[in-house]
Amino acid sequence: MTSRRTFAWLAAVLFVVVGVGSGVIVRHARRAERWPAAVRPATAMGDSTCISCHRDKASFESTAHRLTSRHPSSATIAGHFTGPQSVLRTPNPALHFRMSVDSTGFHETAIEGTGKDTTIRTERVAYVAGSNRKGQSFLYWHGDSLFQMPISYWKSLDSWIISPGPGYTEGKANFERAVAPRCFECHASWIEAKPDLRLVNRYDSSGAILGITCERCHAGGREHVKRERATFRLASTPAIVNPARLTRARQMDACAQCHGGLGTPQVPSFTYVAGYPLNRFVELMSPPPNAPVDVHGNQVALLERSRCFQKSEMTCLTCHDVHTTQRDTKLLSGKCLTCHQEQSCKLFPKEGHALAGRCVDCHMPLQSSNLIVSKLEGESKQALVRSHWIKVYRDSVIKQ
Repeated sequence: MTSRRTFAWLAAVLFVVVGVGSGVIVRHARRAERWPAAVRPATAMGDSTCISCHRDKASFESTAHRLTSRHPSSATIAGHFTGPQSVLRTPNPALHFRMSVDSTGFHETAIEGTGKDTTIRTERVAYVAGSNRKGQSFLYWHGDSLFQMPISYWKSLDSWIISPGPGYTEGKANFERAVAPRCFECHASWIEAKPDLRLVNRYDSSGAILGITCERCHAGGREHVKRERATFRLASTPAIVNPARLTRARQMDACAQCHGGLGTPQVPSFTYVAGYPLNRFVELMSPPPNAPVDVHGNQVALLERSRCFQKSEMTCLTCHDVHTTQRDTKLLSGKCLTCHQEQSCKLFPKEGHALAGRCVDCHMPLQSSNLIVSKLEGESKQALVRSHWIKVYRDSVIKQ
């Protein structure tokens, strides 16, 4: 009996020692683990692999982030490519544009001049930029250089329109706007830029990963999948980034890489991984306290001006679930009521519970962007974007 007790005691001690030792080894291994790598063909698994395990995140595939760049097809490209609406005339009587589609793809054509002096230039759409929530622009290849096309589609007008941005006017067919890596970085997950001291828009298109994929925010998933499928997976780190577990500063950085302004790249584009300080990769300009900030150009700077942000630990993820499409302002207004009460609103004595669901429209109204400006029939058209500076806007008081 005594020997059995001794054996049991020794077995228990051995179990504890082995357990503690294993824990120390695992913790040491995890501390020594390198941070996951940026997504690229060699590290990527693709959204279908992610969703095969994370089925509750399948709605991400229909979000504006995921659809922000795609290959052209009848399912992905908006606008009229046949009939009268496929033609855009300009105030210049000698210039008009025609959109068309044939067996080789979708095309934009500029017809300039009259009679024998007419010149025609046609380019084929290579990529569609934009989810079509507000519209779409189009990119084309000239050799291995990527350019933006002069005509875009504006959804609210259901019309072709001169592409927004500097260099585009109604009287000129400008096919020469280069697409730099920093611009494309906010519409895709990966493309390999070719070094060139003269040109900023040379790429190897063979491994391009379009749209903002799961791995753009979570890092390349190949190693993660390998470890999750291994027998002793608990002995190693998941080899993936969960932005929800990052510090507040790093969470804001993850969003600011695209929603914090253009910035100046410090290293090659498409190398940032969530969890690192963003300023190592992109130097963003911090606007002075009273300087105007466009509602499209820098949502993070606007949010940081808000008292809600300054007086709390909120981040973009406090209100946004990036895995779903969020368009219902009533549901978004419900986020406000996790910290505020209807009764605290100065309009409550007059409006009462009719205020429910209207926080966002009053305190984050749609405003005209000075960066997304285009021309149609001689008039400027500005896109409406929701302000992220949460405050009282006197001109957005609820009207019954």
